Amino acid sequence: MSEDSYIWGTGRRKCAIAQVRLFPGKGEITINDRPYEEAFPRIEHRHMIEHPLLATNTMGKFSITVKVNGGGLSGQAGAIRHGIARSLAKENELFKPMLRKEGLLTRDARVKERKKYGLKRARKAPQYTKR
Repeated sequence: MSEDSYIWGTGRRKCAIAQVRLFPGKGEITINDRPYEEAFPRIEHRHMIEHPLLATNTMGKFSITVKVNGGGLSGQAGAIRHGIARSLAKENELFKPMLRKEGLLTRDARVKERKKYGLKRARKAPQYTKR
């Protein structure tokens, strides 16, 4: 892999979509042109983003740029994790079983259920009165 070439992966979670580019580099992660520490102040989200890199032991070997939009912070962090895992699997086939074992290649298909008419939310019904 040369300096200007990259490996890409698309990650999705809830309503968030992340476009991940993996470059050979020193290990900096940039999300929407900001360092990931600034984009995700919560430590749980940072651990979530680092998880595929720690699982494959490639923490300082790749520079990552991410474009993410839609959803909230947790959904975006999950989408970034999914995208990083997919691009790592594309980069080296030997990473695939490790990432699969950690459950990082599986798309989390849970999305918000739509509100139904006659109900207050998706499943919450108004209080029942007998008389």
